Amino acid sequence: MTFLVAFSPHKRDQAAAELACHLARSEGDQVHAVSVVPQGWPTAVAGDTDREYEVWSAEQGEAAAAEALAALSAHPEVTSTASWVTGRSVPQALLGQAEQLGASLIVVGSGDDGPEGRITVTSKTDRLLHSSPIPVAVAPRGFHAPSGKVARVTLGFRGDDETWALLDRVAEIAKRVGASVRLVTFAVRSPMMIPPVVSRGEDQVHAQWQRQASEALAEASDHLRGLGFAEDQVATQVAAGGSWASAVDQVGWREDDLLVVGSSSTHRLAQVFLGSSATKIVRHCPAPVIVVPAGA
Repeated sequence: MTFLVAFSPHKRDQAAAELACHLARSEGDQVHAVSVVPQGWPTAVAGDTDREYEVWSAEQGEAAAAEALAALSAHPEVTSTASWVTGRSVPQALLGQAEQLGASLIVVGSGDDGPEGRITVTSKTDRLLHSSPIPVAVAPRGFHAPSGKVARVTLGFRGDDETWALLDRVAEIAKRVGASVRLVTFAVRSPMMIPPVVSRGEDQVHAQWQRQASEALAEASDHLRGLGFAEDQVATQVAAGGSWASAVDQVGWREDDLLVVGSSSTHRLAQVFLGSSATKIVRHCPAPVIVVPAGA
């Protein structure tokens, strides 16, 4: 399989290339880096693109491909190639290249204006997440590939049919690469200015919801053991907090972690649609995240 990595020329942070190589090393796959350079506009008189602009764009593309190969060469154990294309829309160009190459995953980085070690979703990544028919991996800013393979996969577990289907897919891949599986349900309750009686009622509802989440996680854990996972290869957790940041931080993350979340199944027009919960998880996670479209 091929992992397509979006390579931005002249960008100091090469986290996307690092993540792509880390994932490819774990699966024995190959990486292809694609750089999208500006496309010229037709002129009103000649009916053709401006030749000087075409030459400049081609030079930028060649330089970007060479820069991508240099970055990927830091991981010689991974088979890597690079190319460039012109396009007015980076997400659209990437999706076109992914289809041509038969890529199984698109890997992107975070924005330059975000904090180190966190994911910042740019407008281009946001559009990609809302239109990609294949999973999209997002690397935190400054991510460097650890040695070895992915050691632990954390699945954001909702307990619905989509998540159960995703669980089987994650289990299949985890067994193949020798990774353990951790199932986490995030339980966030923001503080509200409400009367004490109503607050106590909400406390009871929240506690009941956490019990139900724990029962669903126990069922999923038994399912994984039935698939052949050892006792020490499966972990579950209900991460509760007063904010998404505190809930995500409660989980505890290692440098060889990978988070997988499924997209919302309620928006079929967008192949990958990050609902409010998934969006907040992604934005606060210090580990790389793979967002899987419903049914992928």
